[in-house]
Amino acid sequence: MLKIGVIGLGSMGKNHARVCSEVENVELVGVSDINESTTRHIAERVKVKPFYDYKELIAEIDAAIVATPTASHFEIANNLIDAGKHLLLEKPICDTVEKANKLVKKAEQEDIALAIGHIEKHNPAVNFVKDSLDKGDFGELVTVTSKRVSNFPGRIKDVGVILDFGVHDVDVMRLLAGEIESVYARAGKFTPGIEYEDHANVVLNFENGICGVMEINWLTPVKIRKLFLTCSSNFVEADYMNQSVTISSSTFNNINDLDLFHSQINHNVNHVALEKKEPLRNEIEDFINAVENNKQPLATGRDGLITLKVCKAATTSYKMGKEVKI
Repeated sequence: MLKIGVIGLGSMGKNHARVCSEVENVELVGVSDINESTTRHIAERVKVKPFYDYKELIAEIDAAIVATPTASHFEIANNLIDAGKHLLLEKPICDTVEKANKLVKKAEQEDIALAIGHIEKHNPAVNFVKDSLDKGDFGELVTVTSKRVSNFPGRIKDVGVILDFGVHDVDVMRLLAGEIESVYARAGKFTPGIEYEDHANVVLNFENGICGVMEINWLTPVKIRKLFLTCSSNFVEADYMNQSVTISSSTFNNINDLDLFHSQINHNVNHVALEKKEPLRNEIEDFINAVENNKQPLATGRDGLITLKVCKAATTSYKMGKEVKI
């Protein structure tokens, strides 16, 4: 059985530990956090050994999930790679592009599986949309937009909304539309006392001419996680939270150019309810499969690097007020 440990027991780390304790063919060896009481509490909940120094945990595992604050990713991941351990690193991959680039190269040189926690890539709704686009069911993709908004999460203190929320939509849009050549963003800080931007609108220009638009903020009193695709044959709405997809099309009948008000439009709407699966479990199982079968994970270290470049470019864009090339 693959022996795995979880380092960092914040909101995501706790759930990583819970899923690892439930997944078959995996042994959750231990959990670690700088907060000793949290470590003890979670270790008791998932019935494993607490480690108050993550370096002591490294010696007892084959792979690790790192869910610590972003600024610590580089150091911890380096120590794991030096020890020959595979790792799933929560998003964003690192706090700087330079660190992320070094980490990716090192993992590749050492033949270490490096997966990044781009969890939406493991959402059944995204998988359905990707498969349908590849098969041509929607026609050609023209534009893709996303809305990811909710209240300010007090747990996030080391990055702004672009690096916290935006990485998900950048990664999904790259999966669906290809590589991004430039970005333009408008953003700002509305919430008193925070250091980073809490709202942003980002335009992504893809190499193939497709345009992507992201709306992200920590200001909206309701939680919305949706993706919209305008295609040549259909309009598609994917709901990340409900794991559902709505496909719409229309045709005009009896067009009277002197009476457009009464022209008939036939709307065809198909609601697809997918089998619900926990994206985090899918993500962890994909990582385990990558380690055990020497395969690339769905969200690779290089995906994390490219996504970080795009998000950093968006940050530069709104601060400088101009389009930034990737």
